[in-house]
This record gives sequence, structure tokens and C-alpha cells, in this order.
Amino acid sequence: MIFTECTEILLLFYFKTSIKISRVQLTFRALRVKCTGKKICFPEAYCPGGDKMTTENDTERPSLKSILKQPGNDICADCGAPDPQWGSCTLGVLLCHGCSGIHMTIMEISKIKPLVDSKWADSEVQFLAAHGNKVAKLKYETAVPIYYHRPKYLDAQILKEQWIKAKYERQEFMDPMKRQTYQEELREGYLMKRGRDNGQYLSRRFVLTEKEGTLKYYTKEDNKVPKVAIKVDVINATFQPEKIGHSNGLQISFLKDNRTRNLFLFHEDGRVMVDWFNAIRAVQFRWLKLAFPAAPDQELTTRMMRMYVKEGFMEKTGPRQTEVFKKRWFTLDNRRLMYFKDPLDAFAKGELFLGQKDLGYSASPGLPEGRECGEWSHGITVTTPERSYVFTCESEGDQQDWLRHFNKVINSVMSPQDFAMESLLKHR
Repeated sequence: MIFTECTEILLLFYFKTSIKISRVQLTFRALRVKCTGKKICFPEAYCPGGDKMTTENDTERPSLKSILKQPGNDICADCGAPDPQWGSCTLGVLLCHGCSGIHMTIMEISKIKPLVDSKWADSEVQFLAAHGNKVAKLKYETAVPIYYHRPKYLDAQILKEQWIKAKYERQEFMDPMKRQTYQEELREGYLMKRGRDNGQYLSRRFVLTEKEGTLKYYTKEDNKVPKVAIKVDVINATFQPEKIGHSNGLQISFLKDNRTRNLFLFHEDGRVMVDWFNAIRAVQFRWLKLAFPAAPDQELTTRMMRMYVKEGFMEKTGPRQTEVFKKRWFTLDNRRLMYFKDPLDAFAKGELFLGQKDLGYSASPGLPEGRECGEWSHGITVTTPERSYVFTCESEGDQQDWLRHFNKVINSVMSPQDFAMESLLKHR
């Protein structure tokens, strides 16, 4: 090829990518050359018809589609969401869209790319094929404590953020001898707590002690006696960012005088808040080990803190047909259905226990004959051995969702702890 005048030429070559996704993609290879009237010779690798033509997308390398079919690669490596759409070229893991965004905050460790419509070098694909989620799990999760909360894809964002940073950035779970702050026997620090009456958030000193199995908080620095001392075996803690209005918002619920009491907390540092959460879980697990020494560790984790089954607004009325429907915030916690005037109330206004079906419990759509709805028309009737409770929902979708959760609980077999809770609520 000879050019008679000096010019810059952009040569484009087409080649098929060896990444076989849902469609055949065409990619461009560009080579800029300068000519000065001399003959320009191109290497065989750049000749469209050359027998020795090679590209970064060599047809002999494993395809991304085949890598996704490897065991463990069909879900996100960090939260378990199905059908990952991203990959980390440096960690060798497959990720969902949500977790890929978190990996973008640790780009010095994790270089990520979309699996579709992105150029992957041979070395990157080979690395991903040689590693994958199973290999990464063995490396980065080898020493995760059994009580540590491994977030799922529906969990609060702060849990997923700190889980990913703990795994890859801080590498907390690679050395079983490395002790973390949430494993200490005594933990002390300041958290912002919402006032029970005025709704203001003020700094309060919290102390968690494994020896006593308690979480305490103090209203003043020099106080010797705590405002509240909570036994860890009755604590449930869940992250509630939307309800609390802070991305690191944590709700702690416990029984006080046989009534459900809520504390609403946050800390500006997400790591601090998640460490408190897992520290409470650690102490709770150790006390469960003392209470049930013969129980397997995995069984004990099922008795620990848990996410609420469902929360949301419904209208309710009392047992007399003359009572009007009132809008209330409901929380279904295992078999306990609690209701509050406001989602941030410190105390539940009331609660009922949902036992199992063959003991006289049921949940059905609609209202009893002769009972009229309030503002909302999608009714639910929950029947217990003592009485029937009537609720209404704003939409049919809400009604069906509540019914699905109610009946899932009612159709399950009660545990000894459930029978104890039923007795406690009936005789308080």
C-alpha cells in the first residue's frame, strides 16, 4: 500500500468477538498510521484476511457465558442476587448491579466491568475463569464468625457496603486469629438516640458487656446508673434507614414489662453502626450457647436477631362494631403482630400472637358480615381462639401481601419458644 502525500489515515478492521452473548457483536480495531509517500506494511495480525490474525478476543479463550455457568457464578458473590451482570477483573467475582456500585468505591482493589457491551482482554477473562465466586469465597470468607450477618440482596444498603469493604478492603475474614472490634467482651461508645417524647436525636453513651449479657445506655456522662439495661436475649435489631431517615439508622426492639419498646439510633460512620450491630449479635450468640449447650451452632443462629417479616400501614378497629377504623403502623415480627400510632413510637399500642392453624388461628380476606369498612376497602379478618381482629388495607396488593405473610406464619409449626411467647402475651 503506497500513499503519495503525507496524511494521517484511520484504518478500521472488523472482527467478530469471541464473547458469545445473546447476539453476535461487531467490534472495531483502529490503527492510526502516518504515511510519507513510502510503502506501509502491516503486521499479519492486522491483516483482515491473514491466516495468523489474532485479537484480544481470541476464540480459544473461555466465553463469559460459559463462566456464568460455573457453580456459584449464577448469583452475586456478595449478596446472592440472581443473574449477575458485572464482573471484577481484579477479584475474579461476578456481581449484581447494586453491589457493582459499591465496588466502584474501592476501585483501587476492584476493577469492574459489565459482562455485556464491554471489552474484556484475554487476560481478564482467563483470570475470571480461573477464579469465580467459589474460589473468592474460600479466600475472602474463610473466617466469617457464625454470628456475623451476611447480607442478602434485600438488606439495607449499609449492611452490603460494610460487608464488601470488610471482605475485600479490610480483609477481616481471611485470618481466623485476627480479632475484630465486634468480638470484644466489652464495647463502649456514643450513638445518636431518638428521644421517646420529643423526637430529638441526642448523643448517648452505650455499653455492651458480654459478662452481664446486657446493653445499657446512659443519658449523662457521669451517670452511674443506666437509663435502661436490656438483656441481649430479648433484643431484636434491624436496620431501618427509611423509617429513621438516616442511611445508618438502626432500630432496637425489646420487651420491657411485657411490652415492646423501640430505640431508634444512628451513627454518622456506617462501619461503627454495623460493628455495633454485629457486636450485639456476638454477645447474643454466646449467651444462647450457655442457655442451649447441646444445640448446634446453626440452630442457635435461627434464634438470633432477625428482620421483620413485614411492616406497613393498615386500618384497624376494636371488637365493638361501633368503633371507627383508625390508621396504624403494623410490624409482623415472627408470630407477633404489633401496631403503633406512628412508625417511630417508642411503645407498641398493642399486639397479638399468631399461633398455628390447628390451634384455632386463621387469616382470611374480607370482613365479618355486617361490618363496614373505613376509608380503605380491602379487608382482612384474623381469628384467634379468643376473638377476631379486623383490618383494612389501602390496596388489594397490600391485602394479598399481608394475607400471604399471615398464612405462612399460621401454617408453620410452633416451636417451644413460640408457646412460651404465646403464654406471656396472654397473661401479661
